[in-house]
Amino acid sequence: MGTQIKLSEPKKSDGKEIFNLINRCKPLDVNSEYLYLLQSTYFSKTCSVAKIDDKVIGFISGYLVPNENDTLFIWQVAVDETARGKSVAKNLLLEILNRECNKHINYIHTTISPSNKSSQRFFEKFATNFETKIESSTFLEIEDFNSAHEEEVLYKIGPLKKGKK
Repeated sequence: MGTQIKLSEPKKSDGKEIFNLINRCKPLDVNSEYLYLLQSTYFSKTCSVAKIDDKVIGFISGYLVPNENDTLFIWQVAVDETARGKSVAKNLLLEILNRECNKHINYIHTTISPSNKSSQRFFEKFATNFETKIESSTFLEIEDFNSAHEEEVLYKIGPLKKGKK
């Protein structure tokens, strides 16, 4: 396997591998394959995929928050176990933010389950790197779900200071 990680907008042809990646990255919720195909087509401008030798090893999905065009909601961050510790998640997020079509984004929102400590650390570090604030509040409670699911905490990061890494 090669060592160069290539980052890009996802394509429809990446949908199956993205679905398989999410399946390998516990504790992420696995959504339908159809959703990952939608993210790789209609939402590709706010998503990013990382590949080594054309194999998907990382993915971030996101979308612009309706009525808040300067806010990017990050839905899922997934990095294959073999690629962790190589700043893949950070570089995926920067790749989205550095696209010309996304230069207007000043805030990031995401929800994280309380047990997902690695995602919490990632976004806290990201906010520190951008020298900006991060606020959290309960967004979805256990009783909002039909099935057993932890609450989801909303993290708001921003405003982003451009040019940080």
